[in-house]
Amino acid sequence: MLNVNNLHAYYGKSHILQGVNFNIQEGEIVSLLGRNGVGRSTVVKTIMGEVEPHGSIEFKGAEIAGKNSFEIANLGLGYVPENRDIFPTLTVRQNLQLGQKSSNGLGRWSIEEMFKMFPNLSERAEVAGGVLSGGEQQMLCMCRTLMGDPELIMIDEPTEGLAPKIVEQVAKLLQEIADRGVAILLVEQKLSIALKISHRLYVMGHGKIVYEGTPESLMQTDEVRTEWLEV
Repeated sequence: MLNVNNLHAYYGKSHILQGVNFNIQEGEIVSLLGRNGVGRSTVVKTIMGEVEPHGSIEFKGAEIAGKNSFEIANLGLGYVPENRDIFPTLTVRQNLQLGQKSSNGLGRWSIEEMFKMFPNLSERAEVAGGVLSGGEQQMLCMCRTLMGDPELIMIDEPTEGLAPKIVEQVAKLLQEIADRGVAILLVEQKLSIALKISHRLYVMGHGKIVYEGTPESLMQTDEVRTEWLEV
């Protein structure tokens, strides 16, 4: 479904991504792991068209490198950024409505389902998004992206700074997303979540993929965890 080949990206003169290669199949949960600063967030931003790509990015067999972000989204690729980028002056309901791909409501997800999954969003449906807690804003951002009915969703650090109870809700939602046949690229620092829900894992270091394998194989490879993941 998604094939990234020899992907490079720059911030000014800084060479951030240095030949990244990986793939995601339909319905697969793939986690991208690594310490802060190795380029994980830049990978998803580059795929989504927010950073200029150098290399090949194929989605559903079509080259998307160089396309605008809205064109990429319309092809069925969703993106939940790390900064919980909601519309702060619009209500929770209005944020979700803006995320809808079409007005006929025929996608995999509905506003009612979002409210059922996250009752605290339902209780605050008419409240401005800007006054929600950090955890609620994260849930709203994920739900709004799902309203666009993506076939693959890239989620950047969804549990960062969240209370344990909210982390559990986010993990549950990730599993629900996968159960509905939506592929996931998860950028995550919490190894426990990645190991629990992922089919495969990639580890990044110094702008490159340094390891690929299953959760089981990673747990058996002490040197990879020591060199590239543990602080």
